[in-house]
Amino acid sequence: MTDLENKDMRKIGLDIANFSRLREECYVYVDKTDFVQRILSEGVPHFFLSRPRRFGKTLLIDTL
Repeated sequence: MTDLENKDMRKIGLDIANFSRLREECYVYVDKTDFVQRILSEGVPHFFLSRPRRFGKTLLIDTL
């Protein structure tokens, strides 16, 4: 891998659960805005996020 390719690669924040830190430090972020909007618009009082460890559950809640 060349130096130029290294500069263009972005970090993946596997252990970061804080949205502002993720954006400030230029980590890769997958936008789930449409998913969040659907959850909120359906008016469901409880929502269970059944995902494995390090799958973005805390980050999603922090983003809300």
